[in-house]
Amino acid sequence: MATHRAETERPRQTGEPRLRVGEPARAPVATARRWFPRAVAAVTALCAIVVLAQGHVGLPLTHIVTIEAKMASKADYFEDPEVQRLLVRHGFRVHITRMGSRGIAAQSYDGYDVVFPSGQPAADLITRKRAAEGHPATTYRPFVSPVVLGTYREYAETLQDAGIATPLPGVPAGSKPLYYSLNMQKFLQATADNRRWDTLGTGRDGHRVGIDRHGIHNGNKVLAQTSDICEANSAGTYLGLVSYVWNHDNIPQDAAEATRFAERIRLLLNDQGMPSSEKNETYVSAEGKSIAPIAVIYEHQFLAHQIATQADTGHVDSERVLLYPSARFITEPQLIALTPDGDRLGDLISKDPALQQRAMELGFRVRDAEGASATSDSLTRFLTDHHIQAPVLSDDDTKAVLPRLDLLEKMIEIVGDCDPVAQSAAGGEAP
Repeated sequence: MATHRAETERPRQTGEPRLRVGEPARAPVATARRWFPRAVAAVTALCAIVVLAQGHVGLPLTHIVTIEAKMASKADYFEDPEVQRLLVRHGFRVHITRMGSRGIAAQSYDGYDVVFPSGQPAADLITRKRAAEGHPATTYRPFVSPVVLGTYREYAETLQDAGIATPLPGVPAGSKPLYYSLNMQKFLQATADNRRWDTLGTGRDGHRVGIDRHGIHNGNKVLAQTSDICEANSAGTYLGLVSYVWNHDNIPQDAAEATRFAERIRLLLNDQGMPSSEKNETYVSAEGKSIAPIAVIYEHQFLAHQIATQADTGHVDSERVLLYPSARFITEPQLIALTPDGDRLGDLISKDPALQQRAMELGFRVRDAEGASATSDSLTRFLTDHHIQAPVLSDDDTKAVLPRLDLLEKMIEIVGDCDPVAQSAAGGEAP
């Protein structure tokens, strides 16, 4: 074969063979080491967003807008993982700077898309300031939550022994009550009379009433503890409620009367010691009973705790109970939109059925999409379906009224020795 001849006829090589040293081949490993971690991180991040937004891999991605927000206690809603998942599905991520409602009103909100104080007084301070600066803001009220007093069963039963608290109706057979009505006039009178938990008074049966009958020793004064009155809406609202009750269901009409009212209730509120930033954190902690036997919180915080406990353990936390003041005040958290993106977020949480459903599952009384008054019917059904007692509130309880904004601010400054918050205008009563 030709090929064979060519190979056999090739000249025979003589001498030592030459060793040729060429340029070593570049190994692909070094390059791979550079790009591989980045590729893995990028793919992981994309998959995480898909899973968060859609619940599983494979559905299209959405452009994510980061909302900068200042929020008070209602940050609980936006920090919920399910709410975060639903928001990402609609193209939002919310980055929260957390502080008290009055603190939000007192500080600058430049660079923020929304602010979310927990009640109307701080919201009014913000919207009036914005209007005076020529930047009107849109407000959204997606849900409401009453101000309540969180306590422990032994303390509620001691107040019941003294005729100060009464279990609410609707307790299932074989269960202990989770909710009580608190006679605010009697409760504040016990505080004014310097009553102690060990010697609260004489019960209906003529016997001495004290917490020791329920296995606890506590010689401290009977009172409710609040978050920092200079910062928190719950504390300012409770101040207004105390003033309303202690002044015979009246509110101050001018600055002189506001000063007089504030001085009258100052001692009722200032014996609680150093203020704390968030009373609910103390209330649900293991040490809460010894630190703050009665804490001013929001209803949704208590219900969220019970819902989570039921889901985790199969039963409610029967140690913790709620006191509903006989003079009630329903707080209206207001999300204030400062930018177009903030407007889109406010509209979404007010109208999206899934986000409204989740708010109810976190203990809020949700308004319907048309902005009508919040109803407790859906919340009651949800709690009942999950084997949690639902509060049955009487329509006969007095609805407390807060003073006009400038007068409430004056009272807060006097009672809490707080720095004033700049106000752009005086206005009508805060409902």
